[in-house]
Amino acid sequence: MDLGIAGRRALVAAGTAGLGLAVARALGEAGVQVVICGRDEQRLASALELLRGTASGPPPDGLTADVSSVTGAQAFVEEGTRVLGGRLDILVCSSGGPPPGTPVGTTVEQYRDALESNCLATIAMCTAASTGMTERGWGRMLGITSVGARQPINYLAASSVARAALTSYLKMLSTELAPHGVTVNNLQPGLHHTDRVDSLAGDRAAELLSDVPAGRFGDPGDFGALGAFLCSEQARFTTGVGLHVDGGAFQGLQ
Repeated sequence: MDLGIAGRRALVAAGTAGLGLAVARALGEAGVQVVICGRDEQRLASALELLRGTASGPPPDGLTADVSSVTGAQAFVEEGTRVLGGRLDILVCSSGGPPPGTPVGTTVEQYRDALESNCLATIAMCTAASTGMTERGWGRMLGITSVGARQPINYLAASSVARAALTSYLKMLSTELAPHGVTVNNLQPGLHHTDRVDSLAGDRAAELLSDVPAGRFGDPGDFGALGAFLCSEQARFTTGVGLHVDGGAFQGLQ
């Protein structure tokens, strides 16, 4: 399926692994020029090697950057936009998750850190990207949060709190930017085969999957394809959506 975005230019934060990398790969396969970032230079190099082998458009590029802070996130958008030649069409906001912990067992400082890395940093990226997109009358912003934003995960308390706050922001932002041709959507993943989920699951995989009607972990490639679609021309009338991608684990009606 031609997504109609070949030649567009994208930044993918924390795109060296996991679901961020999966979306970066799908965008590259669609002909989008992609710049990713990560904190680890070796992991960044490995991710770029993978992306260069699958891209159908311009070769991808990468920056060593830490988007877990407001200043680092803003700097990534600014520097990444320069690498892209001064034009940013697509922004994908991914981030590493906070350490596990229960609501009482999580300290105020840990909640504060989670809000910085998993909420405020993304707000900084969206703010930095919004002016150029609105001026040109076209843009796609995609958040990658967690199903915990919709159905809190007790052992991931800090993550659930921060992702819920970000989900509220992205919904409000979608309303403000819609008249300018900019869509803002939010993918809320459940359990996928990523390094983080595999480390959290450990020998509890069967127990965790008992709450997933599909009975398996998600495929990052499928997730990436869905993310790329929300950045497509065909999705231009889809904005303000928080879509849970969790194999049916979320049990609510909305």
